[in-house]
Amino acid sequence: MKVLILQASPRANGSTAWMAEVYKEAAEAAGHEVTLVNVSRKKIAGCLACEYCHNKGNGACIQKDDMQELYPLMAEAEVLVLAAPIYYFTLNAQIQAPIQRMYCVNKPAKVQKMALLMSSYSPGVYDGATAEYRDICNYWGTTDTGIVTAKIDEQKTEETKSKIVNIVGNL
Repeated sequence: MKVLILQASPRANGSTAWMAEVYKEAAEAAGHEVTLVNVSRKKIAGCLACEYCHNKGNGACIQKDDMQELYPLMAEAEVLVLAAPIYYFTLNAQIQAPIQRMYCVNKPAKVQKMALLMSSYSPGVYDGATAEYRDICNYWGTTDTGIVTAKIDEQKTEETKSKIVNIVGNL
């Protein structure tokens, strides 16, 4: 399957980036084609709600930023993995922008399955992000293959790595 991982941590060597890399390596080892994009390094603006995409744009967004690189990847992906740090109870801004910008196409055409990887310094801060992710899965009609969280004492551990490898097995 074609797997697209959107990794949204600005910390190149942080826990979220590590989780995304573990997922990538496990999926590749299982024979999947994987593309990992660090969306925190991209210039992606939020949706303008201008409705250009649904009128004159015929599904194309009026904004010409780095999201243009993601649209073809999203169109071909069969599996979408969101990897985001949780700073304050919800998915961070860096992952929100690409999610919101999918408005122009309604949903990725081929995505059948999704997964969510989250890290935080604090325990008990994942409910908002998890609810949003589940709502996205329901709206897009995709299967949730798993959610892995890692609070400060669980980051970059063999136990967390094992959890990530296990959800890759759901592809």
